[in-house]
Parts: sequence; structure tokens; C-alpha cells
Amino acid sequence: MIRTIIIDDELMAREAIGNMVNLYCPNLELVATADGVESGYEAIKKYSPELVLLDIKMPDGTGFDLLQRFESINFKFIFITAYEEYAIQAFKFSALDYLLKPIDPNDLISSVEKLNESMHKEDETIKLKAFMANIQGTSPELKKIVLKTAESIHLVNVKEIVRCESSSNYTLFYFDDNSKLLVSKTLKEFDELLSPYGFFRAHQSHLINLNYLDRYDKAEGGTLILKDKSSIPLAVRKREQLMKIFENL
Repeated sequence: MIRTIIIDDELMAREAIGNMVNLYCPNLELVATADGVESGYEAIKKYSPELVLLDIKMPDGTGFDLLQRFESINFKFIFITAYEEYAIQAFKFSALDYLLKPIDPNDLISSVEKLNESMHKEDETIKLKAFMANIQGTSPELKKIVLKTAESIHLVNVKEIVRCESSSNYTLFYFDDNSKLLVSKTLKEFDELLSPYGFFRAHQSHLINLNYLDRYDKAEGGTLILKDKSSIPLAVRKREQLMKIFENL
């Protein structure tokens, strides 16, 4: 059983989430609830939970304020939020799990299932640092992304990514220091995440950082040459989109 605490300033919300936990999550043991940052902090110290379901906005601070009081976070947490899109994007970049209010039971079940797979594998402190950098930073230059491999979790500056290449259900990342990482997510997921930050899906199997584009060779159907000397095929259906990008540079 996973020892669980719910922290939310609304009594009805705590009760509703508690009922969902009891109904749909038999592997969770609800050991306490709290209504704010201070009471939540004391509950975590007292009950040593393995999981915290954590509201973001509370009268005496935020869920982030609470987590930052711990030098090292030795429990998992799932945020409960009604935040706008810009914050949701920061969650995704940081690989932090979240539930949108009002909570759908299926979303709760899905989050708990993912939690079971990573219960003892991931460092939540790294993810939180990434989130705080992303939510506070206004410049794309400061954007950070959490990348998870089979062995570890990495905090990466987006500007250091040269390109991404599809490898079945994995994505191979290439960086400006010539290092690589194989990440257990599809290229499609990273395309949706990175395209607003200067990345271009040149081909079904390739996503490139346009900041590293050196030239476009029109011969042999079209090839993109990057600054690291790699050659990336340009899909025929992507040529017009690339030309429009060039026009706007």
C-alpha cells in the first residue's frame, strides 16, 4: 500500500478526492489530509507519506512553496490544478504529473498507474527544479526539459538540443556537446512540446533545432545540413513550410 496524503484548502475537494482514492485506487492508503502549506508540511513530517496529492493555490502559499521547504523530496507528488495553459506546458516540460480540476476518476487512475511504474526510480527534486525554472523564466533561452532514460533522469537546457531522431517508441536526442540520450517517449510527443521553441519536424523521423541549421541542399530531393555536419532528409510535404520559415527569418 502507498501511504498517501491529500493537501487542499477546500474541505469538499479533500472529501471528493478522498472518496475517489478509496473507490478507484485500492493500492493507496489515505493516512492524512491537510488544508494548507503549514499543515501540509507538518502532516508530511509526521506521517512520512510515499505520495502527496497536492493543490497548488492555498491561502498560506502554494504547493511549490511547500515542496521547496524540503531539502530533498523523498516522496512522490501529483499536483491538483486549475492553472492556465502556460503552466500546463511547464508541467509537461518538467515531466511532473498533474490532475486538472474537477478531477476525472480515469485521470486519477492513470496517474496512479504511472506512479506505480516509477515509484522508486525517479528524483522528484530534479523535476521540481525544472518546473520552477520554466514557470519563472520568460525567455525561451532559459527553457529546461526533463528527459528520462532507462537508467536516469536528466535536466537539459532546450537550447543545447541539436536534433531528435525517432527510434521506434523511443527518441534519440543529439546535443551540442556531441552527447546523446535515448528517451522512452515518441518523437510526436517532443514535436508537440518543442515546436513552439524553434524546432522543425523536417521528416517523419527527424525533429531539428533551427538554430543549428547550416544550409538547405536542394539536390537529391532536399537535405538539411546542420552545424554538427549531420544530414537530415527533408520530406517533400515539408518544403513549403520550411520556405515560409526562411522568409520570416
